[in-house]
Amino acid sequence: MKRSYRCVWMMCLWFVGLSFSYAQTTAIKYLSGKGKDDGVLWDFFVTEGMNSGKWSKIPVPSNWELHGFGKYNYGFNKEENKGKEKGLYKYTFTVDKAWKGQVVNLVFEGVMTDAEVKVNGKSAGEIHQGSFYVFKYDISKLLNYKGDNTLEVTVAKHSANKSVNAAEREADYWIFGGIFRPVYLEALPQSYIHRASIDAKADGHFRSIIQKRGGADAIQVQIQDLNGQLYGDVLSAQFQDDQAEVNGQFSNPALWSSEFPHLYQAHITLLKNGKKVHEKVQKFGFRTVEVKERDGVYVNGVKIKFKGVNRHSFHPESGRTTSKEISIHDVKLMKEMNMNAVRMAHYPPDNHFLEVCDSLGLYVMNELGGWHGHYDTPTGTKLVEEMMVVSENHPSIIFWANGNEGGHNPELDSLFFANDIQKRPLIYPWAVYGGFETTHYREYNYGIGTYDHGHNIVMPTEFLHGMWDGGHGAGIEDYWTAMWANPLSAGGFLWDFQDQGLVRTDKDNIIDTDGNHGADGIVGPYYEKEGSFYTIKEVWSPIFFEKREMTEGFDGAFNIENRYSFTNTDQCSFSYELKKLGAYGEDKGSQTGTIAAPTIAPYHRGVLKVDFPADWQDYDVLYITAKDVNDLEIFTWSFPISRPNQIAENMKETTGTAVQVNETASQYVVTANGVTIRINRENGLLEEVKNAKGIIPFHNGPTVQEAVTNFKNFTLKQEDDKVVIASTFDKKESYNTLTWEVYPSGQLKMHVQYFPKEYFTKFVGVNFSFPEDKIKGVEYMGRGPYRVWKNRMKGNQFGVWKKDYNDAATGEIPFEYPEFKGYHSNMYWTKFITDEQSFLVFTDREDVFLRLFTPKEQKDTDWKNMEPTFPNGDISFMNGISAIGTKTQKPETTGPMGMKHVYYDFEKEPIRALHMVLYFDFSGQ
Repeated sequence: MKRSYRCVWMMCLWFVGLSFSYAQTTAIKYLSGKGKDDGVLWDFFVTEGMNSGKWSKIPVPSNWELHGFGKYNYGFNKEENKGKEKGLYKYTFTVDKAWKGQVVNLVFEGVMTDAEVKVNGKSAGEIHQGSFYVFKYDISKLLNYKGDNTLEVTVAKHSANKSVNAAEREADYWIFGGIFRPVYLEALPQSYIHRASIDAKADGHFRSIIQKRGGADAIQVQIQDLNGQLYGDVLSAQFQDDQAEVNGQFSNPALWSSEFPHLYQAHITLLKNGKKVHEKVQKFGFRTVEVKERDGVYVNGVKIKFKGVNRHSFHPESGRTTSKEISIHDVKLMKEMNMNAVRMAHYPPDNHFLEVCDSLGLYVMNELGGWHGHYDTPTGTKLVEEMMVVSENHPSIIFWANGNEGGHNPELDSLFFANDIQKRPLIYPWAVYGGFETTHYREYNYGIGTYDHGHNIVMPTEFLHGMWDGGHGAGIEDYWTAMWANPLSAGGFLWDFQDQGLVRTDKDNIIDTDGNHGADGIVGPYYEKEGSFYTIKEVWSPIFFEKREMTEGFDGAFNIENRYSFTNTDQCSFSYELKKLGAYGEDKGSQTGTIAAPTIAPYHRGVLKVDFPADWQDYDVLYITAKDVNDLEIFTWSFPISRPNQIAENMKETTGTAVQVNETASQYVVTANGVTIRINRENGLLEEVKNAKGIIPFHNGPTVQEAVTNFKNFTLKQEDDKVVIASTFDKKESYNTLTWEVYPSGQLKMHVQYFPKEYFTKFVGVNFSFPEDKIKGVEYMGRGPYRVWKNRMKGNQFGVWKKDYNDAATGEIPFEYPEFKGYHSNMYWTKFITDEQSFLVFTDREDVFLRLFTPKEQKDTDWKNMEPTFPNGDISFMNGISAIGTKTQKPETTGPMGMKHVYYDFEKEPIRALHMVLYFDFSGQ
């Protein structure tokens, strides 16, 4: 009996203990949706522009322009537009009766730009100014807990504060209005955790400063992994006034980095007289960031090269209103390009973007708003704190930036350090500050004073401006080679990630980049991948392959370099495919296999050994794929095994009917196997081709560029069963020579020997005419499927490709990639497809470029610096092609690959000439 009583008594105590172990977590009630796809309808009225002057409905969160209200503005607003456009919002809501007696905050994650808030007709607090910051009001005393509540928000698109407009509204990006990020209520006990700042170092030291409101007296912190497994002992501290500091030492923590983004969670409990009154869970990561003067940036003791990009919060259908799904997509796409860093341009992002950077692994530079102007000190002081309170514990954030390109307010500098428990480095983009040289868009060989020959850490926060097809991939190989080799280089951040192309509800839903202002992305508005995407992916691959030719005696040993910071190559996986290439879509056979991953430490070199089958040389191409620790592709490299002369030998057909020749006063008319070829007797140019199906409009070539087309004194002779038409070499007047050979099969061989006319030349090759409206597409063997420039050769794969004709201009509607027109590399053969028939061109020479027409210029184009150049004619076969520049740089200032070709030998001897050999099959088969 006594034992039974004791059990009941112990059980009561256990239940009492349970009641004391309970603590309230923050209760959340959303008044809006959480992103662009789940908006909640509020009443809405806009004062200017589309659908103004009447009440209607609008989803929240959103930018009102994208829903047919107000006016569209792309930065640089004229003064008369400011201050007129306002949006009035109303929303009715209820709250849980149990919330009465608690602290209830009304939270806005982002409003553009000035927000005046009323609850039940009463002001919630002072007008908030600044678009990209989380702000809140304690509305506990304004609420009706028994019935409906009315929320009214008046939003001024342009601020009454001139400094806010200078920092946010007069910038080189789209300007929107609206409650564009979520709105919610949070309910907390009277004693609650106000702020928990965490600093967790790579050596396991954990420090947290916790601020509270109300009468609690102690704090406890228990660390767990994300699976809930306890890690270490409970840490505790007493409050001094409203602040407490917790310290602890943890053994062998799993460290956070972009490669291994290990996260933990701190369960923080507020106590009052031993009773738990409020709980908060905060994710964090153990990692140490250190800047060593005149050296570099170290994460967890390892020196880092940042492979970064600038990113706006943006979607073409919703403006600055995004979603967590978009954040996940964007980060995955950046990591697919082998990036490890992102800069927030030019304002703090959505909180969920930082959460994704934490979980998937990207180093972040978080930036206080400020384009070329900055916030005044009182406003900036408030906004710095608002930015830090919501983002300080994200391990992904390793830099703060105080504005952009002159939008720096030095009076705020001390606040970054005072507010940040981690004391992260502070950056001034486009300036020399804090041991960093971050100047934007410097030329490749800029070497005066502070930059490449200076003493600061070089880390351009914007480089290789990606307007249209220039920049990004064009130039990056030269830049990265120099950055990788320079101990003072910490890498840099490309401008920028995505074309800012908006769906214009006022212009029949066209996609508008405001001319060339918003067309700066590596990907299009809907993430269409430009050629630069794949160039970046290869150049920034953390597995680097030394150049390798596939020769007969090759033993399968590839020299590679591990450019990871923390990953050993034995944590990656490697595979190969040997493939025989035929016509497009033809399966001629392949072999696949795995490759043993070598053990190569970060920043070291080693050998990747492929155990080839004995017949590997019977294949045309080798592909090697590397995958990371998450089994995601790093890159697939391709190595041609067969050379053009081998492929050409199999494509040649020399037998057929006897070759017939008819000479007129102006032409050689040669017929073989149903093909009739007309060649000008004076200059040797092809004037007409005809087969049984009709005329093929390929003619007026070869004209030589950049060189003189001075073929002269042609003779015709019969050699065995073929006919040879050849010009005569003369060192002064006809030093460029042309030879035609017509075979009984009807195939035609062309051999041009020529001398470029300049020491420096943009391009060299031969041209033909072909009406663009007749082409339907091409199939070709070479590197593809994207076009190339002299300074953007990487990213493609060797294979057989098919491209249908398009007239796409990079960065413009319809954002159709790969573009059809332009230069294509490593051509072995090309099948040109017309409405009626097709014809084939192939070569036995290596390194031939195919040029398909001239890309159209974009609207509002400024080619002044970019200088993309193309030869005359329509279809060309080139020994050398031109580079392309950027918005701010000419091609030659993007690096050696952007410079013109150098042809040194001016001796007019045939043996010293450049050669272009082509075979034509006009049979139409």
